[in-house]
Amino acid sequence: MAFDGITIANLTKDFKNIVTGGRIYKIAQTESDELFITVKLSYEAAEQFGIKQTRLVLSADASLPLVYLTDESKASPMTAPNFCMLLRKHIQNGRIISVTQPGGLERIIRFEIEHLDEMGDLRHKVLLIEIMGKYSNIIFTDENDIIIDSIKHIPASVSSVREVLPGRTYFVPGQEKTNPLTTTADEFSSVVLSKGMPLFKAIYSSYTGLSPIVAQEICFRAGIDADKSAIALETKEAIAVYKAFDEIMECVKGGDFVPAIYYDGDSPKEYSSIPLTIYGYRDEADEDEGSSFVRSESISSLIEQYYSEKNVVTRIRQKSVDLRKIVQTALERNVRKYDLQTKQMEDSEKKDKYRTYGELLNTYGYSAKEGDKSITVNDYNTGKDITIPLDPTLTPNQNAKKYFDKYTKLKRTQEALEEQMKEVAEAIEQLESISNSLDIAKQEADLAQIRQELFESGYIKSRPTGKNGRKEKITSKPFHYVSSDGFDIYVGKNNIQNDELTFKMANGGDWWFHAKKIPGSHVVLLTGGKEVPDRAFEEAAALAGFYSKGKNQEKVEIDYLKRKDVKKPGGAKPGFVVYYTNYSMAISPDISNLKLISD
Repeated sequence: MAFDGITIANLTKDFKNIVTGGRIYKIAQTESDELFITVKLSYEAAEQFGIKQTRLVLSADASLPLVYLTDESKASPMTAPNFCMLLRKHIQNGRIISVTQPGGLERIIRFEIEHLDEMGDLRHKVLLIEIMGKYSNIIFTDENDIIIDSIKHIPASVSSVREVLPGRTYFVPGQEKTNPLTTTADEFSSVVLSKGMPLFKAIYSSYTGLSPIVAQEICFRAGIDADKSAIALETKEAIAVYKAFDEIMECVKGGDFVPAIYYDGDSPKEYSSIPLTIYGYRDEADEDEGSSFVRSESISSLIEQYYSEKNVVTRIRQKSVDLRKIVQTALERNVRKYDLQTKQMEDSEKKDKYRTYGELLNTYGYSAKEGDKSITVNDYNTGKDITIPLDPTLTPNQNAKKYFDKYTKLKRTQEALEEQMKEVAEAIEQLESISNSLDIAKQEADLAQIRQELFESGYIKSRPTGKNGRKEKITSKPFHYVSSDGFDIYVGKNNIQNDELTFKMANGGDWWFHAKKIPGSHVVLLTGGKEVPDRAFEEAAALAGFYSKGKNQEKVEIDYLKRKDVKKPGGAKPGFVVYYTNYSMAISPDISNLKLISD
């Protein structure tokens, strides 16, 4: 994802409509590099949007710079930092008279503010936010572009190209790229199509404010491989690319923005202010019918929602790090153990040869002479001659006993290995399944159930506890989907849920689905005593594929059968089942048309 110039253009348009004419009521510096500015809207804007005030969030966080409008508040420190006090002195109660985006699609928003100084004279000040990754900044200047202060100071020792310090003149950084809003077909050809690099890279590296995903969208609309060399395009291909490029730029210039979040299953994957047909955007699509994207009323609400959902995913990932490490360590240890046991099992296959040697020596050993190191006899089992190595210090009978002892030892080893390998194979299967459960966990309650399974299986020594040392309360429930034909479909998030879903929630007449020979969730299609159409079977199978380790494959083979034919062996590990008769289908793990009811 890139917070690109097109997103900034969309934000600038919204800010113009909403906060222009509004008065700055409060200024809070909630983080070292973040401002919350409360704006009381003008009468006209308040009437139009039905709100009296809004909060403008400006964040120059190096890892996640953002700017948007919100209704939410955030606690600020008891003592305001110096930059915040300076802004309060100069522009609190000031009026925002313009909001602009300098330099075409530069990732900068400029707020011009008028206020009365100590003498009662009308003055103009400028507050700028630059959204430029680790170089992001919030800069405060006078009307002559002289920097008064900034939330981050950039001295010459940090950047020899552009100092950001009080008293320096402000200028827009790095304008070596071309403005995409003013380019012509001829300029496009000379700037982009003369480069010997992938087409999409040539586009975004040539123009200000274009992200890689927008460049890929241009190529997709033109029907050209994004990785094709720009310099190798044929004339008709070059025309198609410029047409797609110009189409998007006309939308930006006209303010025809369509903010939308694009999903990979339930997880937000991307967002954009322009339609991304590369991710399946369609004008006529109805998000409520299970589209892979959701349109938003405004770019600010979209940004707030996107990062809120992203933060949930990131937080769960962070909280699951310790569990992932435990699972990965145990999995690697068991895989090494299984490989060693496999080698030992191959060695034990020699046992039958030693038994044959002993039997033949008991039959033909009398023909061996004292001191012989081997004897060749006819193997009556195969009818072929066989040479048997001998210990010349032992008698034939003693040699026979030696081979029988080897046979007995290897037989015991093989029997023990068969049991041990079965246990290790089951442990590997369980750990791979737990790894898959960690991949699909959405909430802390999901992790609690996984932690409980690891404790019960001996991978965690101490019992999972919640607050005040009490047993951790588990509230996690299976995913609940509804098929296109109205059938309830449930997906287990982990092995404990898989058992509960399969053997407690579902009845014998319901249908059960699982990815074939791949770690994944149990999926149950509740029939309610009704006949199930083919589409419902396919959608349940798609869920089984999506919530498995095969979700990134083009097709996943899915086993499905009546729940009554699924059995759990006595003493089996959580989530482990057996079945002997089933149907199968190969399905694409695409669930974009399915509606998630609850998670």
